[in-house]
Amino acid sequence: MPERPSKDYKKTVEAALFVSGNAMDADQIAKTIGIASVGHVKRMLDELVREYEARDSALVIARIGDRYTLGIRPEYAENVSSLAGAPDISKGTLRTLAYISKNEPIMQSAVIKAFGSSGYQHIKELVEKEFIKTARIGRTKRIETTSRFREYFNI
Repeated sequence: MPERPSKDYKKTVEAALFVSGNAMDADQIAKTIGIASVGHVKRMLDELVREYEARDSALVIARIGDRYTLGIRPEYAENVSSLAGAPDISKGTLRTLAYISKNEPIMQSAVIKAFGSSGYQHIKELVEKEFIKTARIGRTKRIETTSRFREYFNI
């Protein structure tokens, strides 16, 4: 199979970010699009970040830790947020998540004290959705938000 020009690879990297909808690291992108050099993918990602900044588009390629995501600039997100699907999370669970993120790291016992026994179900759901992680500390758990939480809510 003939090798594609570098410009086509960069477009493929851009397409991978668009289709994924999630933040991806250079290694994931390289495997997905079939490029052996992760360093080459990182260079293309950095070029794309600069290009999106230079064109002053409503879209932005943001770097979150070692991952990249294609998203909407915050100043435009509010105007089009009604077009996005509602998060698959109940109001009560969302309230619990907000409380956890504001007070993290927080003990599960404090969450239950604030929200009652429904907090257990909220915590379970948030762990399943990978928005929080827990670690057992004695008879309770220590709760913190995850990078998935920060990516999902663009924090």
